Amino acid sequence: MKITKLFLPIALTLAATVTTQAQDVNKLKELLQQAQSEVELLESMPKVKPQPVTSVSTGNGTIALDTLATENDAVKVVLFNDNSWRYIRVRSAEDWEVDTYAKHWDTIKLFPYEDVKLADLPETVVIELVDSLKGYHYPIKGTVRSKFGPRGRRRHRGVDIPLKTGDPIYATFSGKVRISTYNKGGYGNLVVIRHDNGLETWHGHLDQSFVKPNDTVYAGQIIGLGGNTGRSTGPHLHYEIRYFGQTFDPERLVNFENGNLRRETFLLKKDYFDIHSRAGVQDFEDEILGDEEIEEQKKKEEAAKKVYHKIRSGDTLGGLAVKYGTTVTAICRLNGISSKTTLRIGRSLRVR
Repeated sequence: MKITKLFLPIALTLAATVTTQAQDVNKLKELLQQAQSEVELLESMPKVKPQPVTSVSTGNGTIALDTLATENDAVKVVLFNDNSWRYIRVRSAEDWEVDTYAKHWDTIKLFPYEDVKLADLPETVVIELVDSLKGYHYPIKGTVRSKFGPRGRRRHRGVDIPLKTGDPIYATFSGKVRISTYNKGGYGNLVVIRHDNGLETWHGHLDQSFVKPNDTVYAGQIIGLGGNTGRSTGPHLHYEIRYFGQTFDPERLVNFENGNLRRETFLLKKDYFDIHSRAGVQDFEDEILGDEEIEEQKKKEEAAKKVYHKIRSGDTLGGLAVKYGTTVTAICRLNGISSKTTLRIGRSLRVR
């Protein structure tokens, strides 16, 4: 009798445990079936072309009147005095503890990714540029004057967009300010923002900065005014996008002409990076010397295109024009002669 009483609780506990485990297994099966159904649904959906994302409203000239709570504690609605509204994400201390902001965070050192080698980066990485709140705004709209890539013998690690001194510069995505300082290396007044999607945006040559290190910024927030500080040949924004310190062409993401983000999700490939130079150093001599080298290269290319003909017996301007596919007028203009000029044997004429 005592033995029965002793084992009864144990038996009941074992039975309860088995029942609970069975329920857990059934629940797991249900979740797996649900996940499989969702995968099959996604695979059956037609593939669509990535759609551009337009900029969020900046609220320029408007005043925030009130905020409203939503069902999500991390999201609030801001009401403005022009009857517009906008979702914003409410930041908490935990938001900054994720690896994106916890690792390689340095508000002094410009290039904190010295221990991250290009070879260690994945061949491809999927970057969610914006979430359901559509948190994106162009830094500035305009025509790209100088593109990403080689400039003479140097490499231009961003794009240059001309502006008027005092034009507002906007945060591209929401995030946290890592650098806000005057950079003697050529950037002038520089603001570097690290974003939730893991990218960093660099804004150089600013006239003024309105943010400081560790500030929280939201997409569309004015972070400063465009200018002409540092190694610059005129008022413009030098804009870079970096991933673990590696630069790639910002025009892969932003259409600066219309201000749209080209897609919501971006497949970043390792070969988009400039593998011929180490991460970090933007040589701002290219702002001046690079332009001179490009102009010199153009002159060399033009010189290479020049074609000369040494006059022989029987040559005429008309005959030379036919031979080289040009006109008598063009030959005369290139050599400063007239159609009646006597051609001396042995003289070289430029014919193209």
